[in-house]
Amino acid sequence: MPELPEVETVCTGLEPVMKNQIILKAEVNRPNLRWPFPPNMAQRLTGTCVVRLWRRSKYILIDLDSDETLIIHLGMSGRMLISDVRVGNFQFGHPKKEKHDHVVFYMENDVRITFNDARRFGMMDLAPTPRLSQHKLLVSLGPEPLGNFFNETYLQSALTGKNSPIKQVLLDQRVIAGLGNIYVCEVLHHASISPKRRSGSLSKKRIGRIIPIVREVLSKAILAGGSSLKDYRQADGELGYFQHSFCVYGRESLPCLKDNCGGTIRRIQQSGRSTFYCPTCQT
Repeated sequence: MPELPEVETVCTGLEPVMKNQIILKAEVNRPNLRWPFPPNMAQRLTGTCVVRLWRRSKYILIDLDSDETLIIHLGMSGRMLISDVRVGNFQFGHPKKEKHDHVVFYMENDVRITFNDARRFGMMDLAPTPRLSQHKLLVSLGPEPLGNFFNETYLQSALTGKNSPIKQVLLDQRVIAGLGNIYVCEVLHHASISPKRRSGSLSKKRIGRIIPIVREVLSKAILAGGSSLKDYRQADGELGYFQHSFCVYGRESLPCLKDNCGGTIRRIQQSGRSTFYCPTCQT
């Protein structure tokens, strides 16, 4: 499932072709994805102008001049793909529509934005922009890991008294918004913290180490266009490249990459998810 860097990358790709542009036509080709689409979604989107594109946690948010915001979650296999008939002085036709092109936006600048989702675990909803923060999908989200509210004081408070493993807590969207399995594994390896360590047992020093590492790992992943493991693509169809920088994720039985460690990456199951870590240097 796309995590914060992948969603941020998609937003960045969509902004130049959608912001301040009118949706001439919205086409909805099925009644639902993971959940039913909101009533009259195509009609409510058609003719609106995109005011802002941004991200909250793993959600793409598109503010419209109708005072509604389109909420998009990519699910397991969702893609927001751009096709542009104009390249320099040349003009081309849009690619042929595919079986899983469930929602299509025809923009006034001749760009076509297609939401393609083979597994249909993605979702879309429309919410009043002034009350967006109270939407059921957003209201309980924790602070953004790249924002100022995610700091040492906050994290110490969030972990105090918790008996759950640190990996499980960092994955909790109510604690930190946007972190997923891949990046939590990478963060904990860089911080030399075992994913099995009980959250409340971490020292102030070790908690403080997590903050800059989270920001560094996420920032590098965004610069690399995210991680492409199965279905994820950037908005222009290109792959992300951060998977080539993984230190632990997907590296079961391979040597730890830390200098002078000598350990071997192990995979365990935690809350139904694969965790990759080095039992030698992560304590």
